Amino acid sequence: MVNTPTKPNVEELHAGAKVPAKETILTPRFYTTDFDEMAKMDLSVNEEEILALLEEFRTDYNQKHFVRDDKFAQSWDHIDGETRQLFIEFLERSCTAEFSGFLLYKELGRRLKDKNPVLAECFNLMSRDEARHAGFLNKAMSDFSLSLDLGFLTKSRSYTFFKPKFIFYATYLSEKIGYWRYITIFRHLEAHPEDCIYPIFKFFENWCQDENRHGDFFDAILRSQPAFVNNLESRLWSRFFLLSVFATMYLNDVQRAKFYRTLGLDAREYDKYVIKKTNETAGRIFPVILDVERPDFYSRLEVCIKNNEKLRAVDASNGLAPVKFLRKLPAYLSNAVQFISLYLMKPIRVDHLHGAVR
Repeated sequence: MVNTPTKPNVEELHAGAKVPAKETILTPRFYTTDFDEMAKMDLSVNEEEILALLEEFRTDYNQKHFVRDDKFAQSWDHIDGETRQLFIEFLERSCTAEFSGFLLYKELGRRLKDKNPVLAECFNLMSRDEARHAGFLNKAMSDFSLSLDLGFLTKSRSYTFFKPKFIFYATYLSEKIGYWRYITIFRHLEAHPEDCIYPIFKFFENWCQDENRHGDFFDAILRSQPAFVNNLESRLWSRFFLLSVFATMYLNDVQRAKFYRTLGLDAREYDKYVIKKTNETAGRIFPVILDVERPDFYSRLEVCIKNNEKLRAVDASNGLAPVKFLRKLPAYLSNAVQFISLYLMKPIRVDHLHGAVR
């Protein structure tokens, strides 16, 4: 008897094209910015480093890396049921995040071409990298008889406006946490090949070097704009973006702990390691980092996890929208208290400790 894989419970735009996941506060976001303000940026304070990174982008170390080999040429029907569903979710979230970077960088390259050609070329070359990543992930989804309609995604998603300095904070952290996520999974599966259920993870070592170079570029940009990293305002915003990125990842990954178990990873321990390393890396440029070693840092996030479970349970129940909102209100308020408390925790000043946190 031949086992037929359970068809994932997903809506389709058309045959084989998955309806994109509903936008929530925890889903990957699409961004836009003030292009004129960015075009006027003076890079002279750190121009040498930026030009060196531009040469690295031109070299294109991964030009021939993202090519599917014969390991993909097989049926994946044995990845079935909930594991299949979780794996498709992972591919979709990853593809959406990479495609978001592609759209932002491509638009920056187009808008800055005549006004700031060095920045424009850097963004164009980074958009090339992100397009490869998104395409590779979307092709992986097709192994599970689904894909994302990226044209539909471009038009249907809402775009969040961030001023240039906030774009730099957010994308720097996104690229650096991406590096630590990819390299941690790669190293684990290198040590435990029996847990490598799909060949895409074998590409993560080179893949994460793209993320690292992109992060280094935003590090260099921040250094070229001292006002973005050397005053009270920058300390407050650094705390905000670190907390937002860490909390979003932790809440998402713990919700999908079963997926990480299929790779032989504990979602909480994996995230704590990635957060620790990203926090240390951020200390190279941010004036403060978070004290993530405090026991109450994660205990407060665990309260948010329980609150989110309650919110999902209310969403799944019957009832009128106003009644549901009232039932959700205590969880919303509790989440707000946790995040405010986390933000107000005393951070670690690193503007005088760069050598120690490198």
